[in-house]
Amino acid sequence: MPAVVIRPVRSDEFEALGDLTVAAYAALEGGRELGDYADTLRDVADRARHEVVLVAVDGGELLGGVTFVPHPADPYAEDLREGEVGIRMLAVRPAAQGRGVGRALVVACVERGRAQGALGVALHSTPWMPAAHRLYTALGFRRAPERDLFDVPDVPLLSFLLHLGTAGGPATVRTPHGADDEAASGDAPVGGTAPASRAPAAVPPCQLRPRYPSAREPGWRNR
Repeated sequence: MPAVVIRPVRSDEFEALGDLTVAAYAALEGGRELGDYADTLRDVADRARHEVVLVAVDGGELLGGVTFVPHPADPYAEDLREGEVGIRMLAVRPAAQGRGVGRALVVACVERGRAQGALGVALHSTPWMPAAHRLYTALGFRRAPERDLFDVPDVPLLSFLLHLGTAGGPATVRTPHGADDEAASGDAPVGGTAPASRAPAAVPPCQLRPRYPSAREPGWRNR
């Protein structure tokens, strides 16, 4: 059986990855009305023009994708600080969840950050993505409530950070043990890794079917 391969997206996969990403977000437990944000999720071509879009493939099957943001000044950067790289729009095909695809995509982003000498990895996620939160915590990310974003009513963005050490220094990714590694991630973190004995910060309860705002609304740029 072919192994899952992580590589940059090809132009002939833009449409398929866009549809996959929308399907993954729409399938989240509790169901969120994507509205015009679905158009943003589908626009893989724009993301690939500005950032590094990676895909997970198994043979000829597209299983998932993620956007790696290399610099704080990039168009898709979301509250990145100096020395940080970002992860955006992680999505795994619903039928492929439970196979380690999400973990492989996140680890690929972390390794890219490490290779370019980043000090940390930052991302944001929404309260209705608990599977993604478990994955991030298992990989060593910590919650950073002080960097949560509340630009859009009913869509809080929870910050997660992964510390990669000093520039050029070693960086480690914690190996998860039994973690549920699948999700469509809103998006994720830097700062230090929380001690193993410390429980992650509580995730605020989400309201019933909040609407994702239009991509054209103020404060909602490419989430």
